[in-house]
Order: sequence, then C-alpha cells, then structure tokens
Amino acid sequence: MESIISKILDDVDIQILDILQKCAQISNAEIAKRVNLSPPATHTRIKRLENEGYINDHVAILNQDKLGFDLLSFIFVSTNIHHVEKLEALEKELGLMPEVLECHCLTGEYDYLLKVVSKDRRELESFIRKLNGLGITRIQTSLALREIKYSTVLPIRGEGHL
Repeated sequence: MESIISKILDDVDIQILDILQKCAQISNAEIAKRVNLSPPATHTRIKRLENEGYINDHVAILNQDKLGFDLLSFIFVSTNIHHVEKLEALEKELGLMPEVLECHCLTGEYDYLLKVVSKDRRELESFIRKLNGLGITRIQTSLALREIKYSTVLPIRGEGHL
C-alpha cells in the first residue's frame, strides 16, 4: 500500500532528501549527478522541497564532547498545571532554555521528556533548580553513560517506508 507522501514525492525527490539528510554540504552538481538530473532541475526540486516544508533547515551538527558538554541527561518532568495558558507559558519557557536540546510532551506517568546537555554536574544542578522554579512537581533525571547510536537520518528509503 502506497503512503500519501509517496504520491506527492516521486523517487527523485526521495533520493534528493536522502542525500541531503546524510550530507547537507554536498554540491547541487553532485546531487544532480547522483539523481540523473540537470543541476538547474535539481536546484528547482530542492527549493520546492524547502518551500513545501520537507526540508526544515540545513545545520552543522557539533561535537558535544569537543566543546566540553560532558553530561547528557534525559529528564522526565511532571507538573500540576492544568490551564492551557499556563502550560503554553511553561512550554515556551522550556523551549527558550539553551540547555534543552529536545522537549517532548508525553502520555503516561510524566508530562514531558527533556534531552538536556550540561558541561558538568554543577551546571545540571543549576538547570534542575531552574526547572523547580517553573511549577514542576516531579523530576526524574537519567544520565547517559555513553552513546550507542545517534542519527538524524530518517529511514525514508528503507523497506516499508514511502
């Protein structure tokens, strides 16, 4: 069964997205060569994919260890806030915290999961104190000991996808 996306994106679009998500610095000419299109046609497709929201951004992924961010934490957070405006304010505040790499609203025992980076345990403690000042009622912190896998690549060409 074809997915809705595969009806909108053809194989060349999917190839371009797959190439760009693995290496955003690749030249337009190299992408064109790999997908058997002219560079202008490839450029037009990339711009369309950006305009339609399939490509959010082109970024450099930095080495957290080399930059001194030694602690990666996953922090589960619960709150007793039930008013929509106050929840939106909390989420905005969490979104503005530079230590928070990701914030997810959850179902289940906790309301949010935060992926937080810190240089050391003192920075982490300071961050947790900031959380406590936001109306958070429960916090559970887990430290990552080592990374087994890290990827930003979506499996768009894998079996069963698109």
